[in-house]
Amino acid sequence: MIIYSFPEYGFTTSADAHVLPALFITYKDGIEILDYMNSTIKPIARISFQGSIIGDKDSPVVAVFSARGPSYASPGILKPDIIGPGLNILAAWPTSVDYNKHTKSTFNILSGTSMSCPHLSGVATSLKSTHPTWSPAAIKSAIMTTANTLNVANDPFLDERLLPANIFAIGAGHVNPSRANDPGLIYDTLLKDYLPYLCDLNYTNQQVGSIVQHKVNCKKVKHIPEAQLNYPSFSIKFGESSQTYTRTVTNVREAKSSYTVEIDSPSGVTVIVKPSTLKFSK
Repeated sequence: MIIYSFPEYGFTTSADAHVLPALFITYKDGIEILDYMNSTIKPIARISFQGSIIGDKDSPVVAVFSARGPSYASPGILKPDIIGPGLNILAAWPTSVDYNKHTKSTFNILSGTSMSCPHLSGVATSLKSTHPTWSPAAIKSAIMTTANTLNVANDPFLDERLLPANIFAIGAGHVNPSRANDPGLIYDTLLKDYLPYLCDLNYTNQQVGSIVQHKVNCKKVKHIPEAQLNYPSFSIKFGESSQTYTRTVTNVREAKSSYTVEIDSPSGVTVIVKPSTLKFSK
């Protein structure tokens, strides 16, 4: 059996576990095969397994189903945060895919957030084990600020069309578990720090209270703009001549550490970070 995909799926292909010899191909390749079938009275096909390809130069590629930003509910917070493995993952499965009751080989090939979520959860659990005092925000910060932004070929990530993936497709980048263990600086955010941000989103007191787990009166809370939350990334709307935002970072490396900022400004935009160098003594 040969299955070809939808046009909008681009080069994203699914390695489902079929119970007969099968091949899943792109829409483009499918049309070429159909043209061949219609060009001859006796079309012939052969499925030949060439082995697994390791180190594809385009890897990793953003899958078609990967959630895209921006966040319309809160545009000042850049979404997505991070991307991780979620396409064609060998995963535990409760039953045999070919309904063989006499086998213990209960695995399947799965795709989606159900696969990327356990990958990222595993990374977070590993970081919590190594750094038991880190908060959830610190762990998220470490994952985001150490993410890969280039593929195997050291080129920018591609999307399902094999075109450059934009910031609303990759967020901070692709998770790098080993680098996340030593981020140097973290953007820590306590639960109480979210209160001024949540109140500025015009949620009701009850809605905000359900998140922070205590009664809230937003009229008595000093609101902050979304991009002012101490988050590892942020997005801003242009229109004003200049905008200023602050961040607080915590050194989690050696006591004596120094960090120098590196700026890559978008075209037509001037970005200034003060101070440009941070020196820590503890």
